[in-house]
Amino acid sequence: MEQDDRLVLSSSFGAAAAAYAEHRPDYAQAAVCWALEPAPGQRVLDLGAGTGKLTATLDAVGVGVVAVEPDPAMLAELRRALPAVRALPGSAEAIPLPDGSVDAVLAGNAMHWFDMAVAGPEIARVLAPGGILAGLWNVLDDRVDWVAGLARVSGSAAVGPRDTPTGWRAETAGMHLPKTGVAARFGSSEQAEFPHGQRRTADSLVETLATRAGMLVMPEQEREATLGQVRAYLASRPETADGEFTLPMLTCVLRVRRL
Repeated sequence: MEQDDRLVLSSSFGAAAAAYAEHRPDYAQAAVCWALEPAPGQRVLDLGAGTGKLTATLDAVGVGVVAVEPDPAMLAELRRALPAVRALPGSAEAIPLPDGSVDAVLAGNAMHWFDMAVAGPEIARVLAPGGILAGLWNVLDDRVDWVAGLARVSGSAAVGPRDTPTGWRAETAGMHLPKTGVAARFGSSEQAEFPHGQRRTADSLVETLATRAGMLVMPEQEREATLGQVRAYLASRPETADGEFTLPMLTCVLRVRRL
């Protein structure tokens, strides 16, 4: 992804911060625990924390968490939802924390927005020796037939290459590495996947897909047409046509150790 495209997409969420907070899923606790298992302590930074979806899961598992988020509207939603959590303005490229002050840096559906040539040294700076960097992504489990159909109907703006397990494994394997000649600050990556799910209705699933960056920047007429196709598909499937259902998902984790 080119830097200009990354900036346009990553800055699109603020206008939909309330919808993001309402409709985006949380993260499987087992995935969070696996991400943190090798960390030398329990001081955790949620980087690119958005409205606090991952922050809330970290808080629930009992670690000490500080959240950093660049978008003011997203940060306001996080502070509203989690008033007891320390939440700071900042970015992966400019983290407002001292050297060696955290044992793990986690990013929930955010690491693909980082410029790792800049963010890599900055993340390494705030990590204690042996600290862990982990990216977590919630992906659709397209091994389920109707979910595979949903991915096809929704198109790449709503269900992109990182949003299904096979694509996620390929797209994220080297995401912790800078895309230039800058020396890597982290060791070899490990990947793992954990079952997850989200209770949805057809309407709330459409609203969830509408918070994807590709959908937020899409021209309104095209966006409404795409969402209309998704609504028609969900109405045609017995699994999703009537009432609530569980959207089959996985929380997928990329984990690396600071060198």
